[in-house]
Amino acid sequence: MCPPRVSFGVTPACRAKIRAAGSTDPVKDQKKAHQRMTNVGVEIPEGKRLNKYGDLENLNLTTEDWKFRWEKRHIGFHKDEIHGLLQKYLSIILHGRKQIRIFVPLCGKSVDMKWLADQGHTVVGVEASEMAIKEFFAEQNVSYTQESVPGIAGAEVFQSTDGKLFLFNCNMFDFTSAIAGKFDGIWDRGSLVAINPSDRQRYAKLMTTLMANGCHYLLDALTYDQEKFSGPPFSTPPHVIHDLYGQSCNIQLLESSDALTDRQRSWGLDSFTEQIHLITLKTNTDSCA
Repeated sequence: MCPPRVSFGVTPACRAKIRAAGSTDPVKDQKKAHQRMTNVGVEIPEGKRLNKYGDLENLNLTTEDWKFRWEKRHIGFHKDEIHGLLQKYLSIILHGRKQIRIFVPLCGKSVDMKWLADQGHTVVGVEASEMAIKEFFAEQNVSYTQESVPGIAGAEVFQSTDGKLFLFNCNMFDFTSAIAGKFDGIWDRGSLVAINPSDRQRYAKLMTTLMANGCHYLLDALTYDQEKFSGPPFSTPPHVIHDLYGQSCNIQLLESSDALTDRQRSWGLDSFTEQIHLITLKTNTDSCA
């Protein structure tokens, strides 16, 4: 038997044995996970699972799990190019306005932020990984200052010297409108789909409290069979979006497209759909969702 690692992950020899047994993807049920690992001689501690990279992490992902993914360079979710759907629908976010404040939750080192800032918008991001934030500024060749955030213990904000970019290094759920105000636009790509399903209601409530009157929130969501792959990214079909936001917001599906690639096929999927939703706060004259 291969001895399990005490920290996040398993030994390379164990990982090879697990992959040889066809066990590279996370599983939906913890009991199945324990049985699968037992079959190949690896024990999974209670509350843990084996992710698609062959490392152990918490069943409910924590900020430490995401930091670990950045440290291990397990960041397949990061894109080196500006998101095509953001370019296509930016005018929907702007809604005829110029130089607005745009929020990017769980921003990582997304190049979308620099693109938005270059157009004159003020961009505020939140990211748990300090590594990701520092890599963003280094790779985009943007100078910055760094200081603590009053009201959030241990948090720091990295601010570009031109005052267009503010990236907060903290837990997403410690961030509030009291910290950085409300926003005219939100670009949510890779954030909701990364949130533990058990935290979605809390997340949606936070997002709506960050929306200023007239805010246009562009949400990039995904739909796939979670019996085949449990995420992250987590499947967030339209009915989930409506359950989360329908009571307080209007929701419009702007586009639904087939986004299946070899990456998703390697997860065991044969269908993978990307949907772009526009979310706006309801007014007193709006009908119920």
